Amino acid sequence: MSVIATDMLAGTAAERLDAGVHPRLSTDFLNRYSEALMLIEMVAMDESILVDLQAWQSVGYREHFATSSLRCASSALAAYNELSPKRTRAFDEVCQSMTRLVRTVTALLAETPPSPELPEIVEVAGEALRRQIARATQFINANGTIDISAFEDTALQAQIDALLAR
Repeated sequence: MSVIATDMLAGTAAERLDAGVHPRLSTDFLNRYSEALMLIEMVAMDESILVDLQAWQSVGYREHFATSSLRCASSALAAYNELSPKRTRAFDEVCQSMTRLVRTVTALLAETPPSPELPEIVEVAGEALRRQIARATQFINANGTIDISAFEDTALQAQIDALLAR
């Protein structure tokens, strides 16, 4: 990396904007949901992991980067703040959907006695969460220029609804 590029990364978000470096959304935020997915899938192999899954907490995009020490945090926040309210609302709804799914699956996994459908629950929930993470990743990688609500998959929603109805 050149000295100029290093200096631009070290400046404030406003200084980077003045230098022509545009803010970018960051997929680092989605690591939180990837962690939940990993825990959901591991519970089937080791029930003691349920404690970690129950301790999992969701935070919003702004909150995540406001407390982050990542170099990209200020850029990620600036990019998010530049999105239209419609786009941020749609992204937040996807994140809330993922959070509801994680909490619902966690509650189902904590049932005593365990449901005989536990492997099916984990499989459906894991696939649903994986798809939602992919959807959110597409939105972030496009820096919010795509309409995330256009990716709505009715089959995916039907699976999530069926899971939540149990």
